[in-house]
Amino acid sequence: MPDVLSIAGREHDLGDGFVVRRLLPDVKRRSVGPFILLDHMGPHAFPPGQGIDVRPHPHIGLSTLTWLWDGALMHRDSVGSVQVIRPGDVNWMTAGSGIVHSERTPDAERASGQRVEGLQTWLAMPESEAEAAPSFQHVPASDVPTQNREGVEITIVAGHAFGQRSPVRTCVDTLYASARFAPGTFLDLGDEHEERAVYPLEDGLVLDGKPLAAHQLHVLPAHGSVRLASTAAVRAMLLGGAPVGPRVLWWNFVATSRERIDQAKADWAAQALGTVPGESEFIPLPER
Repeated sequence: MPDVLSIAGREHDLGDGFVVRRLLPDVKRRSVGPFILLDHMGPHAFPPGQGIDVRPHPHIGLSTLTWLWDGALMHRDSVGSVQVIRPGDVNWMTAGSGIVHSERTPDAERASGQRVEGLQTWLAMPESEAEAAPSFQHVPASDVPTQNREGVEITIVAGHAFGQRSPVRTCVDTLYASARFAPGTFLDLGDEHEERAVYPLEDGLVLDGKPLAAHQLHVLPAHGSVRLASTAAVRAMLLGGAPVGPRVLWWNFVATSRERIDQAKADWAAQALGTVPGESEFIPLPER
């Protein structure tokens, strides 16, 4: 059995029982491929009248991607994007030299109440692309490639895997796929990607005979094919790709130097990174 690094992560209660589990970065592992942040939000049931309200805030040097199993989120940003994301959709935001965005529960779902569960990820941009113009892509669920391999339903969210490629434009080799295992099924994962990890949402997934605990990020060995088998119905995310090298993370900023982080801090303090049309609120620069 090859060595597997398992990361339990740590939970943060954001209020009223809405919990986010952070898997990356971790003291055991800072990144997997280009993925430098991985948060599992929920599951959480919001009653009518309540919801998520992440006020406008900035990013540099990264791309963000939210993947939902339940619920809906409204995305607005400083390049003029206004887009609801629902389960199966892909919202890919490239911060580059600087972008500002907000995430809120849409009005209809706030009025009726909703259950929310999903993954929020940041992917570091290569240094050569880190100062690119900010941009936004939305790919509806109907355009995201899927396949069924021996009873395992696979969705290629971003990058490429199993002979398919997502239409999402990325600037680094990426593996990001959703897999739904029926009981008694298996999936062979090759080594076409330099770094690989799996995040199961339920118990019952087994790697070459070893059980993989739910809600832990399991970083796989770098070389060779591995077999993921299920003894129950399991949802899991496969992620990884090519590493982009060490990064400095401070609040919502990602860069290769502290000087670039300091510039971004000064820009946000001066409100020079842009605004979200129609929104006057913003999250101020934290003191620490």
